[in-house]
Order: sequence, then C-alpha cells, then structure tokens
Amino acid sequence: MSDRHTVRVTVNGEPRVAETEARTLLSDFLRHDLGLTGTHVGCEHGVCGACTILFDGEPVRSCLLLAVQAEGRTIETVEGLAPDGRDHLHPLQEAFRETHGLQCGFCTPGFLMTLVPFLEENPDPTEHEIRMALSGNLCRCTGYQHIVDAVQLAAKKKTDEGGA
Repeated sequence: MSDRHTVRVTVNGEPRVAETEARTLLSDFLRHDLGLTGTHVGCEHGVCGACTILFDGEPVRSCLLLAVQAEGRTIETVEGLAPDGRDHLHPLQEAFRETHGLQCGFCTPGFLMTLVPFLEENPDPTEHEIRMALSGNLCRCTGYQHIVDAVQLAAKKKTDEGGA
C-alpha cells in the first residue's frame, strides 16, 4: 500500500496537482512540492504565524494542516498578492515598503496573509484593533510599530481611493 496521495488544490487562482506523502504538512507541500517558497516555516507549532496562508479565504497556519486536508480547497499564498512582482505590489505590500514595516522579511508573508482579510473586514481599524490582529504573529526585528504604521497607511490609502 502506497503512502503517497494525489492532492488537487487551487493555489493563487491556478489548479495544481501533486503527489505527496500522507504525513506531509501543508507548509512543506507548498514549499517543496509546489515550489511556493514565500510561505515560511518558523516554529512548526502554529505559534509564530510565519506560515500563514489563506485557506478558503480564512487565514490559517499551514504548519498545522496536512497537505491531504487541502484536497479540493482554495489556497492563497503571499505569491498571489502580487503576481506581477515588484511592478505591481499589493497595496499592503506597498505600505510595508513605504513605512519600513519589514527588516529581515522572514515573518512578513505571514503578517501580510493575516492582514489582507483583516483589512477587508475592517477597512478603518484603530491602532488597538491592528495590534490585536497582529498579536498572533511574531516578529523579532521591527518592534511592530512600523507594521502598525503600514496597516494604517494601507487603510488610509484604500479609504482615500474609495472617497475619490
């Protein structure tokens, strides 16, 4: 009996199929089997948030799911935020760049994938609401203030565009 399973998922809008072992974590499946290395693996316990992806539109820790659990599901990774790369960054990525919301960048994909749905649900957040949304992600470099600034800037730009 083979311990390998075929997993069919939609990742960043594209159907993907790969064969993997039953015990493979979703984070490892994305990185190693699908070549999407933007999803980072930090603690492998769901504590740090570096592996956060959108799973059927909801932020989840990909290190806490098995790849086989993703069968038939829709996944968005940080690579899907700016498919054209540097020429067309997602507004939140732009805000991180403008406010120096990242340093080493290891935690950034997890923050972005947490904050994109947060801003969709809460387009005008208070600083306290932003800090609460950030509380599940760890960063060892920035001290969080620049990340808060980035979220505030992204929200302001979105509000300004909507009011124009």
